Amino acid sequence: MPLQVSDYSWQQTETAVFISVPLRGACVRDADVFCAENYLKVNFPPFLFEVFLYAPIDDESSTAKIGNNTVLFTLHKKEAAMWETLSVSGVDKEMMQRIREKSILQAQERAKEAMEAKAAARREDQKYTLNVMMKIEEEERKKIEDMKENERRKATKELEVWKERQRKAEEQKRFQREEKLHQQEKQIEEQGKKLKHKNLTRKSASRTLATKGRNAENIFLGTLKEDGIPPPRSVGSIQINFTPRVFPTALRESKVAEEEEWLHKQAEARRAMNTDIPELCDLKEEEKNPEWLKDKGNKLFATENYLAAINAYNLAIRLNNKMPLLYLNRAACHLKLKNLHKAIEDSSKALELLTPPVAVNANARIKAHVRRGTAFCQLELYIEGLQDYEAALKIDPSNKIVQNDAEKIRNIIQGTELKC
Repeated sequence: MPLQVSDYSWQQTETAVFISVPLRGACVRDADVFCAENYLKVNFPPFLFEVFLYAPIDDESSTAKIGNNTVLFTLHKKEAAMWETLSVSGVDKEMMQRIREKSILQAQERAKEAMEAKAAARREDQKYTLNVMMKIEEEERKKIEDMKENERRKATKELEVWKERQRKAEEQKRFQREEKLHQQEKQIEEQGKKLKHKNLTRKSASRTLATKGRNAENIFLGTLKEDGIPPPRSVGSIQINFTPRVFPTALRESKVAEEEEWLHKQAEARRAMNTDIPELCDLKEEEKNPEWLKDKGNKLFATENYLAAINAYNLAIRLNNKMPLLYLNRAACHLKLKNLHKAIEDSSKALELLTPPVAVNANARIKAHVRRGTAFCQLELYIEGLQDYEAALKIDPSNKIVQNDAEKIRNIIQGTELKC
């Protein structure tokens, strides 16, 4: 059974009551304070301080401070008046129990109301936060949609310009073909007139010889034979057109088999279209052209929008994975973004497709070796990088820029130049 504390002290004013309760060596964290409208309790085992107040107090504004082995209460009265005593007199055990239970119920109800108010406030905050986030997301979505629409309009405009250029080029080619056909028809007509004239001349000569043969004597047989010889052919010119060669090198210097294989591979690459891609359903027909996507990626690269350029090259590669320039250009974008391993992979894939080595793809092979060598050097794999630069120099030994870069790599390998 706890020991009741009786050596407490209290003072009052018309509006407040001050109570000082000694803790008697008890630990502060073990002290349990409970305050209600008509009831005050401090439990610090084995001691107990309990008082049934003379009049109601405002327990929400009242305070308790624990320090120096003392609990100091500041209780604010609900009605300004002087109390005769601190605790109400004539309270039996049953009444004390009712006051305790009533105080506990009131405290529980206030705690429940506080928790409900806190929960309601939390729900309101969450609702407000959700509304704000939805508004921000809606604004972001609208901004993205506007950007997409602007890009679509820009791409459509560029496509219309490209189609107009193609149409003009086709009209010009058609005009040139018609002009050439007209010239050929004119030449054929002139040749027909010449042949007709020759036939008329020969028929006239034949009739003359036949008449002379019937009327002349045998002694003039030799003369008739001389007169029967046809006249010499008239002078004319024949126009010969040779089929143009794709490669400008002389036949004795070119590798015909390799060149034909390269042309065959390029023709197959242009025919290898993969249109069974779900993402293509929303694209227009002109946007499904790998050449158009390559040109779009090149324009984005020129504006330093490397991520968008990579997306354009990715879609073009999904449409046609046999075009080496797509991998070569994507490797340049990866170099700009420091995606060095991806740059090496794309350069290697481009070199794999740039076979057989012919004069037409020499410039592309040089770029592939230089870009892969640059990626190796940035990964501090200087020996592998030097091998690619030397391979590029074998293709074009007079390239001064590649020569200077290769010399710098040699100096780094030999330790005569500091690394950048």
